[in-house]
Order: sequence, then structure tokens, then C-alpha cells
Amino acid sequence: MIHVSPLEPPAPGTAVEVAEGILWLRMALPMGLDHVNVYALDDGDGWTLVDTGLATGKTRAAWEAALAGPLAGRPVRRVLMTHHHPDHVGLAGWFQSIGAELLATRTAWLYARMLTLDVQDHPVPEAVAFWRRAGMPQDVLAAREGERPFNFADVVAPMPLGFTRIDEGQVLRLGGRDWTVRLGQGHAPDQATLWADDLVLGADQLLPGISANIGVYPTEPEADPLSEWLESCARLSAFANDGQLVLPGHKRPYRGLPMRLAEMAEGHARALDRLRAALAAGPMTAWDGFAALYGRSIPPAEQGLALVEAVAHCNHLRVRGEARAEDLPDRRRLWHGGA
Repeated sequence: MIHVSPLEPPAPGTAVEVAEGILWLRMALPMGLDHVNVYALDDGDGWTLVDTGLATGKTRAAWEAALAGPLAGRPVRRVLMTHHHPDHVGLAGWFQSIGAELLATRTAWLYARMLTLDVQDHPVPEAVAFWRRAGMPQDVLAAREGERPFNFADVVAPMPLGFTRIDEGQVLRLGGRDWTVRLGQGHAPDQATLWADDLVLGADQLLPGISANIGVYPTEPEADPLSEWLESCARLSAFANDGQLVLPGHKRPYRGLPMRLAEMAEGHARALDRLRAALAAGPMTAWDGFAALYGRSIPPAEQGLALVEAVAHCNHLRVRGEARAEDLPDRRRLWHGGA
């Protein structure tokens, strides 16, 4: 059974001690999932932060209040970036600019820095082709083509050259504890989770109650991140036990990690079953698969994430030999059930 912490989430600029020497803070996000969890580990003469929130005025103000308040005016000496997504890396460069060392996997750092430097005023042709191939309706596609796309640099501070690499199996001394780095895949490449006795810093690999997005993007359109996600769930389960307190990237801390890992894998297995059944009834695009995968209408603000996850599930069935793709003259991709 999953047991969620009864602790009330911290208000902006405040902190809650969730274990000796570990403070839980929350930073606001301007979306349905309206927060990201960050953690401050007490190193005695300063702090190690695990993730940072977006580079916005609101987040900077919350950090300034936290640094003057619960962090007691002591400096941030290190920032550990669990993965490259902007809500986790947004202010890493800002902390570096005031003297913090950045710890990250090589893949996460390369992705984050590359994306902050890749500023686009209009969608690139590869992105438009990806949306069209996935079956995005023409009116939605036309609207997207005319919009400025989201850029990492909008919400991620410039990242200076230089970081300290962390990797699978490495032991880090942070906040008076030895933490073993275990990498997860699927949601983000080489996402770092940290394990120390009865504590796990789970980032977005180990969320309670909600599923991390497993998406395929124009950068790697034929990828199969769902296989990587399912492999990670199985591999990490060998290190999980019911007594561990998991400190996730979103929602509340919880216990019951073995069941949670099984739940996440089973959720995708059920989604694949629904998609197989839909494909057995006739061919469809990835966009057409929304009803089978999600069982509800997807509002416009969520359609981008829904689409990349739908493509991921279609690609996974193809890799398993349970679906095949047909590329049509109009540049849409039609998915058929069976090999």
C-alpha cells in the first residue's frame, strides 16, 4: 500500500523538514501541475540543493526568502540537477553564477545546455513534420505553425560552462549521508535518483499518484522510451522496500515504493492493451489513439504532452512486433495492429 505523508506542503519561501538535515521546499509552476518539489540538504557550512524550479521572478523571490529564512543565510555550495527538464534545472545556472557547483549526469547537462542555446522564433520543419506524421488535425497544426514555440531559454537561466559529472553506482556524500546514484530512463535520459538507507530522492522517476510523461519528440522520432521506462521500473524495484521515504519531484513524500513501481508498470500495460484493442478495430494515427489511451477529451493545453506519449506507445508496439506503421502520401503515419 502507498502511504502518503500527512505533512502539509511548504508555502513559497518556507520549508518543511522531512528528515534530519533535509528540507522540503516547493516552487510554483504556471500549469495544471502547479509546483515542483526541491530539497535542501544541510552540509553544515552550506547547502546542497536538489533541483531548483523555473527561472522566473516568482521562483527567484521564493528562493531569496528561503535563503534568508529556513536556509539561515548559509550559502548554496552545490546544486544537483536530477534531469534536464526546465522545472528542475531552471535556476541551476543562476546558482552557479553566485558560486555553486553543479552536479549532473553528462546526458542531463548536455541536453539542458543545448536546449537553452537552441532558441527558435518559429517551429522548425522537423517539428512540423513530426506533428503532421502523428496525425495532428490540420487546424491545430496550422495554429501551431504560426506560434512561437516554447523555448527552454524562456524559463531556464543561462548555464555557464562547467559541471561535475555523476553516474550510475556513484556514492555521493551530501547532507551528512552517503547516497548511491541510480539512473532512471524513459521520462528523461539518465535521470538521477539518490538512495540512502531509508530515504530516496526520486525526482520524476518515482512519483506518487501521477504518471511521469513518457514521450517521443522530433529530436528522436523513432525512439522507444517506454521500453526504457519499464526496464527502469523493474531494475529499481530490486533496491526498493516499504520502509523507504520517497521524496519525489512532485506531489507529497510517500512510502510503499515497491507497490508504486508495480503500479506504474501496470498502468502502461493497461494503456497498451487498450491501444492494441483499438488498432484491432482499424488503423489510426497516434492522435486518433487519444481516446484509447486516455479515455477522455484532451484539452488544448495538454495535447502536446498527450501526443508525444501516444507516439511513444505506438512506437513501443512496433518494437514489440505488435503494430506496423504505414506512411501515407499526405505525410501522416497510419498505425495498423499486428506485425
